[in-house]
Amino acid sequence: MAVYTEVSDEALTAFLSAYEIGTLLSYKGIAEGVENTNFFLHTTAGSYILTLYEKRVREGDLPFFLNLMEHLAARDLACPQPIRNRDGAALGRLCGRPAVIVSFLDGVSVKRPGLHHCGELGRALAGLHAAGADFGMVRENSLSVEAWRPLFAVAEAQADTVAPGLGGRTRADLAVLEAGWPRGLPGGVIHADLFTDNVFFIGDRLSGLIDFYFACTDAFAYDLAICLNAWCFDADGTYHRDKGQALIAGYQAVRALEPAEVAALPILCRGAALRFMLTRLVDWLNVPPGALVQPKDPLEYDRRLVFHRDAGRAEDYGWVAESLARASPP
Repeated sequence: MAVYTEVSDEALTAFLSAYEIGTLLSYKGIAEGVENTNFFLHTTAGSYILTLYEKRVREGDLPFFLNLMEHLAARDLACPQPIRNRDGAALGRLCGRPAVIVSFLDGVSVKRPGLHHCGELGRALAGLHAAGADFGMVRENSLSVEAWRPLFAVAEAQADTVAPGLGGRTRADLAVLEAGWPRGLPGGVIHADLFTDNVFFIGDRLSGLIDFYFACTDAFAYDLAICLNAWCFDADGTYHRDKGQALIAGYQAVRALEPAEVAALPILCRGAALRFMLTRLVDWLNVPPGALVQPKDPLEYDRRLVFHRDAGRAEDYGWVAESLARASPP
């Protein structure tokens, strides 16, 4: 979440007049994140989030995201709900951008997740995969392995100005991942961006998942790999195997990984790390002038890739055969 597009009081008031959400009391920009422009709205009817879609989000993909949130909520997954206007439309336009108002979820994100948080996330991730099983829409993952080399091409000439040798390391990773990327794994709807700031807790209880604007159709284990990267590393690149074990065990308590998924976990984790390093690198080098956003450090994921290059087994990430046996039905 971030603020790229400024919205005047007059423009916002006119936009909100099409909705039955009470009278606007206050609003403020949300500076976190890097993808879309977001505002917190407080009205006489409650609290909401207003999103203006920027950058990588294609307008044609928005029905997938909005319908998915409604679908998941109907199956008891706690996530934001699009607010439809008086004409029944969830999608509008504000300041020349596609715009949506969604419900506000209570809870806070955790900056330093513990074992319990990781276990809760694993269960919620498997629950999301199960809840999306009968979702009727499909969206290709536009940031999967086929997109990584074109992304790198945008930043390759400047990569070594960000860190010495970054260009060479990235070329080597791309070669390995493109040659060995697994195909045919169990899949369906995945979130694809469940960083700690997209998961809310109330006390020790996970209260909701937000920011579905990278959701797509892809391998379930890739979604798990993204979470292992986002939740189980320190900023210096240290991997906490106990957190990985808690996350994987939480996932398998709801859905057991198949042998092919377990075998693919190391390369999926390496690929997930490269994907986020690349998008961060492009953002780092191309922040729009005047944007109220701090780009995320691509070198955080460059450091994680050091671990992934040496990790060759799912056990390195915290998978243990006993957890599979416990999760499987008798």
